[in-house]
Amino acid sequence: MELTIKKAGMLTSVQDLGRWGYQSSGVPVAGAMDLPALKLGNAMLGNPEGAAALEVTLLGPEIEIKGGGAAVFAGADLGFSVNGRAVGSWRAVVLQDGDIITFTGPKGAGCRGCLCFAGGVDVPVVMNSRTTYMRAKIGGLDGRALKSGDVIKVGEPATLWRRLEGFRLPAELNPAVTAEEPLAIITGLQQDAFTEEGRKLLFASEYLITAESDRMGCRLEGPKIEHSDKGADIVSDGIPLGAVQIPGHGMPIIMLADRQTTGGYTKIGVLTPLSVEALVQKMPGMKVRFREAGLSEGEAEQRKIAEAVKRVNTLRLSYVSRSQQVSSPPLSGRFKITLNGKTYEITCEEI
Repeated sequence: MELTIKKAGMLTSVQDLGRWGYQSSGVPVAGAMDLPALKLGNAMLGNPEGAAALEVTLLGPEIEIKGGGAAVFAGADLGFSVNGRAVGSWRAVVLQDGDIITFTGPKGAGCRGCLCFAGGVDVPVVMNSRTTYMRAKIGGLDGRALKSGDVIKVGEPATLWRRLEGFRLPAELNPAVTAEEPLAIITGLQQDAFTEEGRKLLFASEYLITAESDRMGCRLEGPKIEHSDKGADIVSDGIPLGAVQIPGHGMPIIMLADRQTTGGYTKIGVLTPLSVEALVQKMPGMKVRFREAGLSEGEAEQRKIAEAVKRVNTLRLSYVSRSQQVSSPPLSGRFKITLNGKTYEITCEEI
């Protein structure tokens, strides 16, 4: 299948789980902003959880389909539609030659998501990843956001993709937290670089997301966090996803997908995985609050995401192999199974 970009949208780029293993050479991880959404969207289609997708921001693209395939929009409801018919988020749709994908705009909370295709977006692999790091023009499609006229190939879909029509993500398997909940911070080794009053103020205050926020980081405005006599500068060290940096001006900056590899500002802690997901769905002008969390909470959230992906894979297999399906195409395909160390090639066809 091929995708022809008729309109690019506000900011649409190819993203996967990121470019890991090159931070020591100064290459950022980048990748999708909403990682749980990417993983779950891929699981719904039978892709590896790190398959590349199109990350859509606020106002989505218009895309013409050549060939056939299946897709899921995973993330906020941005009005995902096919041929003018609303599909919405977290629902698989089978695409036919000539179909037109459009987005009508945000339908509620949230501003981004991943448009996943069965087989994954197929662009050249650069340093073991297809992700786009636009600041350095690395990966994706020529290292940039998509533009009108671009043509993108999609990889070979998983067997039985034609039977995915209508498959939905159960609400209980969507790990996203509500927009109103405070973001959880696991405090770190540098918390002693702040006064006790400064630490208390962070967790007692409300902050505004500024217009300077982007894929690199979320800049906040609000009460100034006071540093201890150790000051705001440190010997540069690694920056994880969700790190809460507080430079000398006292305003928090939360580091996101396109964060630099190292930095010399003090970090009071790091957001938990689901708090990162909640933050990347917020837009400038919105407000956030924080609460303190322990390491065990972050670990539990990672397990919750992994278990949801595993469960979705099981539900998908059950869905496509069900015995009755209205107006379904013939059940056919080829795949391999390994039993007791021996691999068998299987061909199935409904007659």
